[in-house]
Order: sequence, then C-alpha cells, then structure tokens
Amino acid sequence: MILDNIGVGLVGSTTHVFNLILQYCQDLYSSGYGNGALSSVYGRKGLMLSPTLAAFTNGVAVHSMDFDDTWHPATHPSGAVLPALLALTQMLSKEKRISGEDLLTAFNVGIEVQGRLMGFSHEAKNIPKKFHPPSVVGTMGSAAASAKLLSLTKEQSAHALAIAASLAGAPMANAATLAKPLHIGNATRLGLEAALLASKGMEANSLILDYVPGCSGFSAFYGDYQPKSLSPAGEDYEFLLEKQDIAFKSFPAHLGMHWIADASVSVRNRLINHYGSFNPFAIQSIVLRVPVSKYINRPYPESEHEARHSFQFNSCTALLDGEVNIGSFSEEKMYRRDLHNLLSKVVIEHPEDNVANFDKMYGEIVILLKNGDVKIGKTDTFYGHWRNPLSRESLLKKFRTNALHVLKEGQVEDVIQMVENIESVTDISHLPLSLQ
Repeated sequence: MILDNIGVGLVGSTTHVFNLILQYCQDLYSSGYGNGALSSVYGRKGLMLSPTLAAFTNGVAVHSMDFDDTWHPATHPSGAVLPALLALTQMLSKEKRISGEDLLTAFNVGIEVQGRLMGFSHEAKNIPKKFHPPSVVGTMGSAAASAKLLSLTKEQSAHALAIAASLAGAPMANAATLAKPLHIGNATRLGLEAALLASKGMEANSLILDYVPGCSGFSAFYGDYQPKSLSPAGEDYEFLLEKQDIAFKSFPAHLGMHWIADASVSVRNRLINHYGSFNPFAIQSIVLRVPVSKYINRPYPESEHEARHSFQFNSCTALLDGEVNIGSFSEEKMYRRDLHNLLSKVVIEHPEDNVANFDKMYGEIVILLKNGDVKIGKTDTFYGHWRNPLSRESLLKKFRTNALHVLKEGQVEDVIQMVENIESVTDISHLPLSLQ
C-alpha cells in the first residue's frame, strides 16, 4: 500500500491540478502563512514546505488521477494518511529519529480507524451518494495516524479525533472535477493539523464518535451510524487488513470503471477470436449493464476528470485499444472520432441485481453487430480487486512506471528497497527526501 501510494503520488506530481495547488501553497508560504519549511514535496528537488502544506500538496498529487488504492466500504485509505506521516517524520526528525516501524505502526492505525468508522454505517458500505468517504473518514484516519506518530496521550488522541471531525466532509457533487483531489489533500492535511492542535492543548468533544444523546457526532455524515464496542488493543485484536485486502488500480480512473473495462476487453477478445480482428464500424449498439450511480454515468465526458468517471468512456476506450492506461485520458485520445462514434451507440441499463457496492457489483457489456451477431462480456471481480489482487510483479511494474515519470531508475530501485525493508529502517525521514 505504501509503495503503490508513493508511486501514484509521484506521477500525480506531473499533473495540472498538482501544479495549481503547489503554486497556491508556495504563495501561502511566501506570504507568511507557512513556517518551518521542513517537509519535502513529491518531484520537486530541494523544495520544502511546512509539514501541513507538504501533506496537502502531496495528498492532492496522490488523488490527482484517481489512481490510488480503494477499500470496502468504499474509500481511498492510503492517500489520506501517508502524506501526513511522511511530512511529520521530517518535522520530528529535528528532535528524534522516527523508524520505519514507527511509521508503519502509525499507518496501520490510520487505516484501521477509517475502516472501523465506515463499518459502523450500513449506508457507507455502498458507492456514496452524498459525502466523499476519504474526506470524512480519511480526515479521522490522518488524525489518528498523526496522533500515534506524535505519541499523544489517550486524552490528546481523543481530542485530535474530535477536532478532526469538525474539519471533515466534502460533497460527491465535486466528483469528476479538479476539486476532487482536494478531498484527499484536505483529509491528510487537516487530520495532521488536528493532531498538532491537540498536542498544543486544543480540546474538543471527546464523545463525538460515540452514540450518546445530545451529541450527533458522525451521524452528521452517516445517518445510520451505530458504533460498536471494540476489543481492547493487544495480541488478540484483529485488524481489518487481516480480514480483507485492498484494491489496487491498474489504470487511473474511478474503481467502478475497472469492472466495465475488464468486461469490454473480454468481449473485444471474443470478437477478435471469432472474426480475426476488431472492427468498431461493425457494431450496431453497445449495452452496458452497470449499477445506478449518477456521478459515474457520463455519456460524453468533456474533461479528463469526467472521463475517469464515465462508464461509457472507459468501456469504449477498452473496446478500441484493448486496454485503458494513463494515456487514454489525453486530449488526443479523448476526442478521437472512432471513440465518439462508439459512444453514440452506448445504452445504459441497470439490472436490479447489480447493486452499487464494490463487493457485490458487476460490469456487463452486450455488443450487437450489424450482421445480427451478439457478443457478451461480464466481470464480477476485475484484476486488482481484493478478491483477485494484483501480483507482486504487477504492483512493482505499476510503481516503476509511475515513479519513472519523476525519478531516475536508480532512485526508483532505492525507494523500492527502502519501502520493502521498512521495518528495519532506523530513520524513515530519508524516504520523503528520496521522492524529490
């Protein structure tokens, strides 16, 4: 998870939205709103910002392409936590060494808190309709992880979470826009700020995550929020990551796109096996059977961010090219005549058994040819899903491909070596420095 998140952050540092945010943060810093330039920025040699601004900037990079990991219930867990921890290790290194094991422990705490909070709501288990989950539980995860790395007391940690709850939340209405990466950037930054405030003595309602009269707490985000008592920490405590793996994306788009892309590649291969080649002009109509989810039903996307959230675009791209990749969202590829010809033939259907839930949904495509022939492709578990995880080779290939947009080959291998041996690293503040 850590290696993959660093990789998508590095390639994300080449994007337009990252450059916008970086310039904004540099302007803040030069105007006196930042202090203590202690933390590094992905892909920018020698550039340092304050820890919170570095966490914000690198968090935006992580989600700039919607390429970061996904969990169930649906959220992007790593990006909301890791940039804060990397920035914090550099801040704390002025006083003491932070080991790789320290970072790994704090990272796990941040992931666990996110999963537990989402598990306390049934509505959170489906593809969201109102709030973007990383902006809600991610902020809490960042606060918990930062509190752990800061060695806050039990009382301070409770206040950190309570402060973070007042900083959480962003609407799904900003999906498929330049603003969506801000959700991850804000989550990691604001969680870190909450922990730093708690360390200075800031207090808040320590019952905000409980279910008590007069304190709505997380019910403001999840109407059916029902927290449960947890086992005390110890050897018998079972972490959520022991029960369920993470989904790693093989191309940069909303997770729902991966079902329909896999299904489209499979039906394309059937056509090639039957006819010897794929001819888009032989297609009469294309039916996509997908769950109901308004923000990822976009017939004619007008930007790369809309394209990353379009069943239609990703299906037709996979049909034309046999894959979806980073280059698929370039202007050259997005506005191809052949692609728009296919888009005009797409019809969306929503079968009752295809629910908007990353653990239960499927993607199905039905191709009707002009000669009357019909070909069908269906995927209920794409390659990269927690039930069908990417192999080690695929994960390393993804990381190397992403990281090489910014780092040299030797640097890339050094990062892999450091992350894969993170438990034995005595001073992990060297890791963020190696990402410039």
